[in-house]
Amino acid sequence: MDGIKDKVAIIGMGCSKFGENWEKSADDMIIDAAYEAYQDAGIEPKDIGAAWLGTYVTEWTGQMLSRALKLDYIPVTRVENACATGSDALRNACYAVASGACDIALAVGVEKLKDSGYTGLPDFELLRRQSNTYRTRTYSPPGHFAMMATKYFDRYGLSPEEGKKVIGQIAVKNHHNGSLSPKAHFQSETTLEKVLAAPMVAWPLGLFDCCGVSDGAAAAIVTRADLAKKFRPDPVYIKALQIAVGPYEGYMSPKFDWSHVEETVRAGERAYAEADVKNPRKEISMAEVHDCFTITELVIMEDLKFSERGKAPDDVRSGFFNLDGGLPINTDGGLKCFGHPIGASGLRMMYEVYKQLQQKADKRQIKNPRLGLTHNLGGTPATCSVSVIIAGNELG
Repeated sequence: MDGIKDKVAIIGMGCSKFGENWEKSADDMIIDAAYEAYQDAGIEPKDIGAAWLGTYVTEWTGQMLSRALKLDYIPVTRVENACATGSDALRNACYAVASGACDIALAVGVEKLKDSGYTGLPDFELLRRQSNTYRTRTYSPPGHFAMMATKYFDRYGLSPEEGKKVIGQIAVKNHHNGSLSPKAHFQSETTLEKVLAAPMVAWPLGLFDCCGVSDGAAAAIVTRADLAKKFRPDPVYIKALQIAVGPYEGYMSPKFDWSHVEETVRAGERAYAEADVKNPRKEISMAEVHDCFTITELVIMEDLKFSERGKAPDDVRSGFFNLDGGLPINTDGGLKCFGHPIGASGLRMMYEVYKQLQQKADKRQIKNPRLGLTHNLGGTPATCSVSVIIAGNELG
């Protein structure tokens, strides 16, 4: 198979401030992100040949992007793939450029959730008047991932107290990183004692184990790799674009163990093969992963082969995933500090990878990054859409 490696490069990115953006519309946030990306790439709106809009529930067509940015009758396509929506918008833009359909493409992800009337994420099935076969009003996302936590603790012999401390350390780490991120929703540090004493949401997940709900937008401009250095001296090259969507096996099979996510395993394996990564723990410089809940980040470490099965808690305790550790994870604070405006999250993750690879991440900057990875998980541990994208700052 002829993959995407080194065929496409990101030459510009932008990201709005994430948070309770009551004073901004979705159009406003799109403009903030896109015009930062235009300026970063050194291009004008007229240079865009095609565009993709990733949004979960904020808009139903691509017309929103064309309206906000006054795009001049070019192809604009709306993309939706649960929490992998923003990453899938980038994936489509990259494939368009690689195919020769256009030389420069724009991917934008946006979500305006704080004005929706929901206290959590809106239920897409109900909005579309579909029968909801696996979630009810009392069977929430925190409930699903709480089951992952209890199963993981049991499988690997962690007492409830030990397990809570491990996932609590993930919250502390991500809040520290978020305190260094000017565009994050939550920019304050926290302590393990505060995390453990926080109100319970779905045992063992407390308040600080759950990401927030936010508004936000992010954008990327891509072109052919051979053209990239005509726009900037430090483009970021796409090494792998993979998405895996499960066939509902977790809910159908009593053998599902609730302590791994098969879609992450499969997407990760294919991404590593496409990028020619042999040892992810050593070769990946940093990763932005889908920490919708702290237990999710813990399990992702094993599903992406950053840790051996059952050994991620040891890596968390040792600080291996800290900003100054061997493999920094969620260097900007992750979903835990940015919240999760669904359509924007994947591109927000790539924005951080892009800045890190260019050595422009300010106080969060890690040493000598070469490859960065983004990961999104849309759904539940039992069935979901997962994206894994790898990017690098060098060809080859």
